Amino acid sequence: MTLTDKLRSFRVFAGKVGRLALPYFNSDEKWRARALLAAIIALNLGAVYMLVLINEWNRLFYDALQNKDAEVFWRELGRFTWLAFGFIIIAVYRFYLTQLLEMRWRAWMTGHYLDRWLSNKAFYHLELARFAHGTDAPPDNPDQRIAEDMNLFTSYSVSLSMGLLNAVVTLVSFVGILWTLSGSFAFSFNGSDYTIPGFMVWMAVLYCLLGSIATHYIGRPQIALNFRQQRYEADFRHHLVRVREYSESIALDKGEPVERQQLGGRFTDLLANYLKLINAQKRLTWFTVGFGQAAVVFPFIVAAPRFFSGAIQLGQLIQISSAFGRVQDSLSWFVDNYSALAAWRATTDRITSFEESFQTLQAAQESATTDTGTDGTLGLEDLRLALPGGAALLSTGGLKVSPGDRLLVRGPSGSGKSTLFRALAGIWPWARGLLHRPADFDTRAMFLPQRPYFPNGSLRDALAYPEPAGRHSDAELQQALRESLLPDLTNRLDDHDSWGQKLSGGEQQRLAIARALLKKPRWLFVDEATSALDEAAEATLYARLQALVKESDGALISIAHRPAVAAFHSQQWTFTPDDAAGARYRLVPSVT
Repeated sequence: MTLTDKLRSFRVFAGKVGRLALPYFNSDEKWRARALLAAIIALNLGAVYMLVLINEWNRLFYDALQNKDAEVFWRELGRFTWLAFGFIIIAVYRFYLTQLLEMRWRAWMTGHYLDRWLSNKAFYHLELARFAHGTDAPPDNPDQRIAEDMNLFTSYSVSLSMGLLNAVVTLVSFVGILWTLSGSFAFSFNGSDYTIPGFMVWMAVLYCLLGSIATHYIGRPQIALNFRQQRYEADFRHHLVRVREYSESIALDKGEPVERQQLGGRFTDLLANYLKLINAQKRLTWFTVGFGQAAVVFPFIVAAPRFFSGAIQLGQLIQISSAFGRVQDSLSWFVDNYSALAAWRATTDRITSFEESFQTLQAAQESATTDTGTDGTLGLEDLRLALPGGAALLSTGGLKVSPGDRLLVRGPSGSGKSTLFRALAGIWPWARGLLHRPADFDTRAMFLPQRPYFPNGSLRDALAYPEPAGRHSDAELQQALRESLLPDLTNRLDDHDSWGQKLSGGEQQRLAIARALLKKPRWLFVDEATSALDEAAEATLYARLQALVKESDGALISIAHRPAVAAFHSQQWTFTPDDAAGARYRLVPSVT
């Protein structure tokens, strides 16, 4: 890669960092954020000023020691007490305000990305995109990117930027001191005399420049290794959570050996990459530690001839060493922080790819056109559904569902019946055509999937989800449980549990039906939502669902394979193979 390419790559990366960092400082919290940042900068400048005063104190104190001047010694010792006390106050509040800025920035970024992830069904569409393009497609583990990467990005961004600022200000403050104290270096070469003014400054620059170049080439592999390490950690943690969520199914299938093998494989990948990261850090540590130790004696070696010749006193020698150390520390900021920079670069790349996935998703989203009809019907006009990979799945002509209809959707397993429901709900991005919806569809439609979701917490919250449980009285909640054949749960409304794991499949489906009986939707879509029930319970609950939509002058649309369910429906849509339509299936209406 040429220098021009490297500069172009750096500008692109800097632009990405700016797009991640600047929104917070331009948000509704901008004045508080900017005030905190200004205070931290002021404290950093104050800390550097205190170091300048302490550097001057070094000369006076050590000269007093050399001259055995007790009066100056005790006076400077008292002065150091005040200098140290001031530096401690600055250091404490600099730490506190820095942590406060990191916390507030992380809170804002987390809220910002949670809003984006959970709005417009992005969390669902991103998973579909990964399904379409393979599990290696970005963004992997969005939970980890929101929970951990946001924290690392804000923490590293604040600490590294303030560290760089501190290094620059320290360099500016001490380079003049070192230039004045170091004097000139004269030498003869090839019969000519040469003089180098500010010799110690040039030595510090050369020393740190060579160290920074060496550090970059030694430590560069850490960037990719850190990126992969965060991904492996997230994959391992995600699979552990899945084992916990599906513990009963795994136990019934006696799948422990398989899960142990898969977890072991993921952990092996994690450890293998971590070992590579450790080795890369070890190689860098060899250099940086040696670089730092050599810097301790380097200024004494260079300045020793002037001290032994009597040109400078002990206090000046110590002051030169201190100033050289500050200049060297400032110029060595890149060397000292390379591992942190590598981790920050990897974290930034992960969040950037997360951000880009939202932008790509927004640009690519093109679902069926939806309008709100005035006739109170649900209609489909030339609706076409495709799979995530682009293959055409289903085509329809003009179909309509009116209030009072009882519609059964039938077709082979895997033909796309659930995908049709997703398109009707407006969450399937690979849908084309026109959907006519009644005006109350968004507020009065409800979908009952085969595997319902229940949040962990109280039973009343699981039953009322996604509404607040406070909207319904205990009597209403208990009545819904009794009508859905769950009388044993009526006295457990305030019990907290993982209901998606605690309840059996049939109990979960009945609890989902209890939600419908509680909320009384007008448009009810039932997708194999009674498949885990016995025929008697299924008939009882379907009769209640039928009565529910009849009472609200609504429609019942079901997907089911059992013939007994057909008795509760008067119409039928059938998935019929039809290659001539350019899709696998065509939706054909009929009367049951």
